[in-house]
Amino acid sequence: MGKKYVDLKWDFISANTKEYTHCYNTYPAMMIPQVAREIINKYKSSSMKLLFDPYCGSGTSLVEANLAGLNAIGTDLNPLARLITKAKTTKIDLSVLDREIEKFTIEILREEVNRLKKNVKYPIFDNMEYWFKEENVKELAIILNYIKNIQNEEIKLFFLVAFSETVRYVSLTRNGEFKLYRIDKDKIALHNECAFTIIEERLIRNRNGLEDYIKTIENDCFSIIKDFNTIEPILEIEKESIDIIVTSPPYGDSKTTVAYGQFSRLANQWLEVENANNIDNILMGGKKRKIEKFQYELLDSTISKIADEDVKRAEEVFSFYYDYRHSINNISKVVKKDGIVAYVVGNRTVKNQVLQTDEFTRYFFEQNGFEHVETIIRNIPNKRMPKRNSPSNEKGKTVSTMNNEFIVIMRKVIKDE
Repeated sequence: MGKKYVDLKWDFISANTKEYTHCYNTYPAMMIPQVAREIINKYKSSSMKLLFDPYCGSGTSLVEANLAGLNAIGTDLNPLARLITKAKTTKIDLSVLDREIEKFTIEILREEVNRLKKNVKYPIFDNMEYWFKEENVKELAIILNYIKNIQNEEIKLFFLVAFSETVRYVSLTRNGEFKLYRIDKDKIALHNECAFTIIEERLIRNRNGLEDYIKTIENDCFSIIKDFNTIEPILEIEKESIDIIVTSPPYGDSKTTVAYGQFSRLANQWLEVENANNIDNILMGGKKRKIEKFQYELLDSTISKIADEDVKRAEEVFSFYYDYRHSINNISKVVKKDGIVAYVVGNRTVKNQVLQTDEFTRYFFEQNGFEHVETIIRNIPNKRMPKRNSPSNEKGKTVSTMNNEFIVIMRKVIKDE
């Protein structure tokens, strides 16, 4: 039986979390690259070839896998997450990229703005005027139309990621929040962000991160980004083909925990993603289910105590762990015997009940032929998560949220039949 302990070296308090292509885009509850890097370095063997991240988010694990000489596969149900991850792991000829950035700067930011404003087209969606000033809509439309005409698909992808971040920064949202909250009315007049300036800054920043990534990565490494739901049987990956999994799964359903869908909505709407308003509903726990028994006392008793206070919240918690268990069941099948699984999880509080996701994760994997190696507890000094929330949903009542992460390490010991 593995041990569970606090290790301060995993805090990475002063680490640069934006090196390489990790600088590309903000994303909710990102696993910092140093955690993924340390896990890979600690457990990588000479025989390992392939890493899988089943909830890849913005691609931290895939970037680190490639930097370590491993090939990688990632999947995520959020189209924006897949866009960011694909861009972060795509190598581009820097001379071609530099020419395209220079061309963009000249044609869009200096010479053609007035001409393009007359005929530019852009997607229309509900409440656009609520989230964007008219001038910013025109600027974003000009940029998007330019990007759509880029012929080189890798360059287009690179520009689209910078555009998606620009959308959020010029919008009237509170940029410190993941959920969609509009800035206060008295601040709207002072909100004078220029989309042209922001995207130019992002393009240069991302270009420099890409250069560092290209210099460091092994040329023959690849990453594949897929779109499938791990709560369903995994047909896209061969059984027992994965050497190591390094991932940070959602801490709970997106609606009540980290609002991945809300964070991504405006960018997805500009990019004309189908069902951009419903991302949260398709993520883990998005479909509400009636409470059943897991036949696991620690989890069942916790949900029961929550139900004593609020049945609706208990159903939301149950629905998340129902999907989570099914996801782990399916993921377990693609891992090789002796393969390593590293889940970086947080233990949130609902109705004053701590949901011990580290223990639940361990139990679900043990049910699938894995043994527990160790659980490392790290502080979260920089993770972009709310430090306090309102688990009772009563105004003024807040509690501390996740100040620690649990790195649960499992090893597969039983070969699938």
